[in-house]
Amino acid sequence: PDASALEQLVREEALKWQKESGKQVTTNAKVLQRLVKNLSGLTISDARRLVRNVIVDDDAITEDDLPEIMRAKYQLLNREDVLSFEFETTRFSEVGGMRKLKRWLEQRENIFHGLIDGHALDKPRGVLLLGVQGCGKSLAAKAIAGVWQVPLLRFDFGALYDKYIGESERNLRESLRTAEVMAPCVMWIDEIEKGVSGGNDDGTSKRILGSLLTWLAENREHVFIVATANNIDDLPPELIRKGRLDEIFFVDLPKPDVRKQIFAIHLAKRQINQPEIDLARLAAETDGFSGAEIEQAVVSAVYGSYGTGEPITEEGLLAEIKTTRPLSVVMDAQIHQLKQWAESRTVPVD
Repeated sequence: PDASALEQLVREEALKWQKESGKQVTTNAKVLQRLVKNLSGLTISDARRLVRNVIVDDDAITEDDLPEIMRAKYQLLNREDVLSFEFETTRFSEVGGMRKLKRWLEQRENIFHGLIDGHALDKPRGVLLLGVQGCGKSLAAKAIAGVWQVPLLRFDFGALYDKYIGESERNLRESLRTAEVMAPCVMWIDEIEKGVSGGNDDGTSKRILGSLLTWLAENREHVFIVATANNIDDLPPELIRKGRLDEIFFVDLPKPDVRKQIFAIHLAKRQINQPEIDLARLAAETDGFSGAEIEQAVVSAVYGSYGTGEPITEEGLLAEIKTTRPLSVVMDAQIHQLKQWAESRTVPVD
């Protein structure tokens, strides 16, 4: 069914429930429009069943019903293990820093959702997040889906490859088709360099890369790609040249103000309210730490607190920090090389 048929179906189900229950079904034009878009790609019978479940639940069609619709739709459509539906997304309030990335996404949100018409505005295609491990690339992918209120599909290159000739390419085509039908959505390709770097695989990875690049150029559905990568040496030049994705952002080790934010986020997440803890001092003592390493220091301090029965203190956090050897020390040469490459080729997220 097309959009008009789906809208008529929703109205029919609302009227039917009103006659059966005597209760008025409430919604608004914006939610109705998004519901119709989310139902596209389903058969009449599947769409009718999902709509009826939503209405019967609370006599209303609300914003909160849309994620459930998309989860059910994904389960109806998915036939492979290459794409997985990520049920938990996040918000940028839980991500420290990344101010430039947040602003970039805000400027494109309405265009992505089709709320602004104009031939001069190209639909956002996606971004490549390149950077140091543990600095929030995966968290950013989840935050983009959470802020834009769309499903997050995770693309698994490990499950894509098949031992039979031609099966890997078929898996890719079916996965991309599922993403198109799930639109609007965010498709997160984690560590993309591992799937398209080539090697001794009889040219399969090159064919996969070619098919993916062709799809990126020709796709007209609202599927936003978030590709993450750690290793520049394994990234093919065809992928990182301008025009394939909208932008390449570099996620560096967090600066002092961002480290302070990250400490505040993780302490608040664990309901630790100790105003005497000096976050600025903690930030100063974690120079060279990634966001993941800061989180782990907080987690270790929490375990230590439970072990002793004492509240978490600034000194306890500092003790955990001193026992950590950050990745920036262990892999200093590789990180320096990555920063040098990114300096003139990428946009910093902060």
